[in-house]
Amino acid sequence: MKAIVNVRLKKGVLDPQGRAIAEALRGLGFHEAEDARVGKVIEIEIDETDPERGAARAKEMAAKLLANPVIESWTVEIAA
Repeated sequence: MKAIVNVRLKKGVLDPQGRAIAEALRGLGFHEAEDARVGKVIEIEIDETDPERGAARAKEMAAKLLANPVIESWTVEIAA
């Protein structure tokens, strides 16, 4: 099964890359782009048949390696 881990900066954490993207979009004429936040998506193939166990293992992976729990939050989605 495939686990999809979405990692994002927590609210209140400065995102200079997101700010640069928003400014560039406005410079290209997309004036409605008020803000942007940058995250990452990690797809992991997991050798597991039970979706609940697969999600639990992916959450452990996120907590231990894939995200910095001080400044980032994450969600896990299991794709069939």
